[in-house]
Amino acid sequence: MQTAEIQRRWLNFFGDRGHTVVPSASLVTDDPTLLFTVAGMVPFIPYFTGVVPAPFPRATSVQKCIRTLDIEEVGKTTRHGTFFQMNGNFSFGDYFKEGAISYAWELLTTAESDGGLGFEERDLWVTVYEDDDEAIELWKRIAGLPEERIQRLGKSDNYWHTGQPGPGGPCSEIYFDRGPQYGADGGPAVDDSRYLEIWNLVFMQYLLKEVRSKTDFDIAGELPKKNIDTGMGMERVAFLKQGVDNMYEIDQVRPVLDMAAELSGRRYGAQHDDDVRMRVIADHVRSSLMLMTDGVAPSNEGRGYILRRLLRRVVRAMRLLGVDAPSFAELFDASRLAMRDAYPEVDAEYERTSRLALGEEETFLRTLASGTTILDVAVEDTKKAGGDKLSGDTAFLLHDTFGFPIDLTLEVAEEAGLSVDRSAFDALMSEQRARAKADAKSKKAGLADLSVYSELRALGETVFTGYDYLETESRILGLIKDGVSVTAARAGETVEVILAETALYAESGGQAADKGSIVGDGFELEVLDVQRPVKGLVSHTVRVRSGEVGVGRPATSVVDREYRHSAAQAHSATHLIHAALRQTLGQDAHQSGSFNKAGYMRLDFSWNQALSHETRSEIEEIANNAVRDNLEVVTRILPLDEARKAGAMALFGEKYGDTVRMVDIGGPWSRELCAGTHVRTSAEVGLVNLVSESSVGSANRRVEALVGLDAFRDLAAERAIVSQLTSSLKTPREQLPDRIADLVSQLKAAEKKIAAFEASKLQGRVPELAQAAKRVGDVLAVIEDLGELASVDELRKLVTAVRERLQAEAAVVALAARVEGKPSVIVATTAGARDAGVKAGPLAKGAAAVLGGGGGGKDDMAQGGGSDASALPAALESVRSALLG
Repeated sequence: MQTAEIQRRWLNFFGDRGHTVVPSASLVTDDPTLLFTVAGMVPFIPYFTGVVPAPFPRATSVQKCIRTLDIEEVGKTTRHGTFFQMNGNFSFGDYFKEGAISYAWELLTTAESDGGLGFEERDLWVTVYEDDDEAIELWKRIAGLPEERIQRLGKSDNYWHTGQPGPGGPCSEIYFDRGPQYGADGGPAVDDSRYLEIWNLVFMQYLLKEVRSKTDFDIAGELPKKNIDTGMGMERVAFLKQGVDNMYEIDQVRPVLDMAAELSGRRYGAQHDDDVRMRVIADHVRSSLMLMTDGVAPSNEGRGYILRRLLRRVVRAMRLLGVDAPSFAELFDASRLAMRDAYPEVDAEYERTSRLALGEEETFLRTLASGTTILDVAVEDTKKAGGDKLSGDTAFLLHDTFGFPIDLTLEVAEEAGLSVDRSAFDALMSEQRARAKADAKSKKAGLADLSVYSELRALGETVFTGYDYLETESRILGLIKDGVSVTAARAGETVEVILAETALYAESGGQAADKGSIVGDGFELEVLDVQRPVKGLVSHTVRVRSGEVGVGRPATSVVDREYRHSAAQAHSATHLIHAALRQTLGQDAHQSGSFNKAGYMRLDFSWNQALSHETRSEIEEIANNAVRDNLEVVTRILPLDEARKAGAMALFGEKYGDTVRMVDIGGPWSRELCAGTHVRTSAEVGLVNLVSESSVGSANRRVEALVGLDAFRDLAAERAIVSQLTSSLKTPREQLPDRIADLVSQLKAAEKKIAAFEASKLQGRVPELAQAAKRVGDVLAVIEDLGELASVDELRKLVTAVRERLQAEAAVVALAARVEGKPSVIVATTAGARDAGVKAGPLAKGAAAVLGGGGGGKDDMAQGGGSDASALPAALESVRSALLG
C-alpha cells in the first residue's frame, strides 16, 4: 500500500465519521517556542488549552512534522526520521476514550478491500497507563483483546502533558508485533524493537499544575471538556504495509536512496556504513525538500541553520560514498517525484526549491575546499612541531566557522597520520550547546503565559475595522498587566488592552503595527504596540497618559492618520517592487520575506547573485512608472482556491484560511494575498527610492527602499551634498565623478609615498636597535619600548628585521609599542636562542599578563597585548627577568 493511499484512506475514514478534514499546517509553526511543527497536534494546541475556542467538535489531519533532536541517529535505526507525517484524529469535548479506541481498532483491522488498513488482530498489542482501568476494560470489550496483550506501563511511557501547567492525561499505545526474528517475545514492555508503536491515543482529562518533570506533577482536577489527541505514524505504518525493514525503504524515500547508490556505484545492503550514509541522504534530502517547499531558506540561524545543516550532511555523506561532484540535481528530483502525489505543492515550487538546494551545494563545496586548505595548513604545522594530535580548537573552528564536519576533519587527520584532540573538541561543543540551551530557555521564559488570553478569546474574535475607518467606538473587554488580568490601570502604568473592535492594525504580514491612541471618558491611552497574541485576538500595549481606565468601559481606538497613510504607501510600494522584480528577473524571483513601516520597506527574495546597477535602476523605474500610471488598488475577499485560480501570489511563511483578502494593483499587474493596509491608487505611493541591495544568504537577496516623503527627503539630502561638492570642488555636476576619481587617485599616490617614507624611516632604526643588544642571561637581548607606532604590522616588521641582524647569535628581540593607545609586545628568537631553550611564546604570554591581557604564539615569534599601556615598562622587565631565570 503506497503512502499516499494510506493518507487517502485515513482522511476518508475520519471524514466519513463526522471529522472536519484539516489540511496539514506548514512545517513553520506559529508557536514561538518551536522552530518547526514537531507533532500532529501542534496546530490544535490553542483548542486543547482553551485559549481559542475550537471551530469544530472533531477533526482529522495528516500533518507534516520535523524533529531534529535525534539527527545523529538518523539512518542508524528504523524509527528516527527528520521529516515525518503524523496522522491524527482529534476530539474537542466530543467523544472520549470509547470513541477513540473504537475508531482506531476499526481502521486498523478493517480489510483493505473495505477501505481499512488490513492489520491482523493477532499482531496488535496495546499499552495503557498503569492506573487506567477504564481503558483496559474498553480494549477488552471493543477489540476483544486478551489480558496478556494489554500491558500496564508507568508515567514515563503512558502519560502525556506539555511540560507546562495545563491539560494532560493518560495515553494508550498500539503496537505491531514484527515477529520473533526482530526480538524477544513478551510484548512492548519487553522489546520495543520487535513490537513497534504505530498509534498513540492521548486521553486529555485532567488539568495539571506544578509540573516538575515528565513523571512529577500535581493534578488540579478534571477538565470541564475532555479531549482526544491521537497520532498514527505514517512512515511506520507504510513500511509495515509495504513489507520493508525501515522507513527509509518506503515508496516516498527509497527512490532517493537508490539514486545515491547509483551515483556512488555502491550497492545498498552490501555494507553497513554505506547503508547508513544512503539512509541519511534519503532522509535529509526529503526533509530539506519539504522545508524549502514551506518557505525555509538556508541561513546561519534558526530554521535556516537547521536546513543548512541537513543539506551539508547530505554533501558529507555523498563524499563518504566517494562522490565529490555535485549530486543535488539528481537527488532532489528523485525526492520530488516520490513526494508529489501526496504533496502537489512540491512540484509547483520545485524550480525555486531546486535553485536553493543547488546554490547551497555549490557554496558548501567551495567551503569544503577552503576548509580543506585551512586543515592542511594545521596538519602541516602540527607535524612540523613534532605533534601527533590536531588541536580541538582547530577542529572546532573548522566546524563552527566553516561548517566543516568533525568526521571529515577526523578523516583528513587520519590520512595524514594524526589524531584529533576529540575530548577538547567535544568540550567546546558542549559549551556551545549549553549556551544555546540557556539562550533558548531565556527566550522561552520570556514568553507570556497565553492562558491569560483564553477567557477573553472565548468572548469572540476582535473585529478589525481599520480597512474602512480610522476611529472605532468599542468597549474594553480586558486589561492585562505583567501577564495577569487586572480590572483597572492608572496614569503612568503600561498594560495590554483588549477591545471588542479596533481600528488599529496589529503587526502582521510584514507590516508594522499602527500608531495611535485609545480614548474614553476621563482617560487617554498612548498605543505603544498592537499584536495578535493568539489567533483572532488583538492586544494593544498602551501607556496610560491620563486618568484611570477600567474593564467594561466604552473606548474609542484612534489611528494616527499620517502614520497610517505613510505605512500604506510603504506596503503598496512593497507590492510594486515585488512585481518589478519579477518583471525584471523572471518568475523565479519569489518574495521570501518583507517588512514595511511608515516611509520604509524592505523585501527579501530568492536570487543567488547581486543585482547590477542597471538592474536596480530598471526595477526602480518600473515601480515608479506604476506610480505615475495611477493604477487602481482593489481589495477583494474570496475563497482561497478562487484567489489562486485568479493568479494571486501566496507568500512563503504566511498562513491563510479558507477565505482570503486579495489585493490587486492595476488588475493582474500585481495580484497578491495580503491582509495589510494599502493606498487607493498607486499614485498615492508618491515616490519609491531604492536605496540598497544586499545578500541575506547564499540564495537570497534584499532590497530596501524609502517611500513617499521619506524618499523625497533622502533625494533632497543627496542633492544638497552634490551642490556642496560642486561648490567646494568648483566642478560642474556632470564632471563630479571624474573629478572625485582624480582626487582619489592623487590621494592614493600621496599615501603610497608617505608609506614608503615611513617604511624607510622605520628601517633606519634597525641598525641602532641591533647595536643596542646586551647580554641577558645566556642570550643577547634587544628589549625596547618604541613609543607610538601606526600599526602592529610595523612593530612586527621591526622585530623581524632586528632578529635578521642578530641571526648568527643566540638572541631575543622584545619590542613594545602603543598602537592607537593600546599596548602590544612582540617577541622573536633566533635559532641559537631556541637551541638554548628560550621560546618566544612564554615570554610574550608573561608580558601580556602584566598588561592585563593575553598572548602567545610559536617558539620563534609570539605576540601579546592588553589594556594597560602604562604597564609597558613592567611588561618588558618581565621579559628581562624571565631571561635571567
